Amino acid sequence: MKENPYVVCFGEVLWDIFPEGTRAGGAPFNAAYNVHKMGTDVKMLSRIGNDELGKKLTDQIKGWGLTTEYIQVDNENPTSTVIAKIDEHNEATYDIVNHVAWDYIDFLPEHKELISNAEAFVFGSLSARNPKSKETLLKLIEFAKLKIFDVNFRPPFIDIDLIKELLHKADIVKMNKAEMRQIMEFLSEEYISEDETVTFIQNHFNIKEIVLTKGSKGARYFVGDRNYGFGAVPIKIADTVGSGDAFLSGFISKRIQGKSPEEIMTEAISLGAFITSKSGACPDYEYEEFQKFKN
Repeated sequence: MKENPYVVCFGEVLWDIFPEGTRAGGAPFNAAYNVHKMGTDVKMLSRIGNDELGKKLTDQIKGWGLTTEYIQVDNENPTSTVIAKIDEHNEATYDIVNHVAWDYIDFLPEHKELISNAEAFVFGSLSARNPKSKETLLKLIEFAKLKIFDVNFRPPFIDIDLIKELLHKADIVKMNKAEMRQIMEFLSEEYISEDETVTFIQNHFNIKEIVLTKGSKGARYFVGDRNYGFGAVPIKIADTVGSGDAFLSGFISKRIQGKSPEEIMTEAISLGAFITSKSGACPDYEYEEFQKFKN
């Protein structure tokens, strides 16, 4: 690994509008925030509007110590907002506004070097719902040495052909059980068991590693023909917003260091639980506080 390793997260940065207030969010940004909190340099590649919400978002991101160098400013399309609702089970649902700035991320010449030199390139499926950002994403993927695909389905923005294309290109895929079943439906295949299904997806798309998250039932990590199971950390849930993104952050921070599957997944499950015990996807905390929680 290089002397100053960094990760690039691609896709949506936005304002989540909750009943109790507004918070910065977006799955790839939540992941970037927590990767940064784990002590790894991270670059967010996105786009915001040239508007008041965009300026506030830039100020917020800079205030957290992350660079905004690769967040483009759009003079035509607005900064993204999402109406978020929390149900009685602390689960969030989202109304994601269409045709916003991150739908129109430009590919720029300097991106080739940015992506080529990154330890990992992280992306989801939602960020490519618009042809413009989709075209940019597909160009960027070709330069990445470690391609991490967080499936993260967000109805109604699910493009089956795009999902298949991204699965074919990914080195590591993170999905939950519902997403796993949906992928099997896309392939017109029957779900039999976790092991057989993950093995089928791995072989079908030639994916080196798959991470399967199962909420309160923990997670599994499939590496080649080996797999590892890990239980969940029992906690009092504040809300589940961004818990999967935080899990991914913990995974990335140890995976790029070449740690063992046990160390990688302990970090992932611990960070996912830690963020779930707090309110929001990007709560204010110090690394030492997380370490104390983990131990």
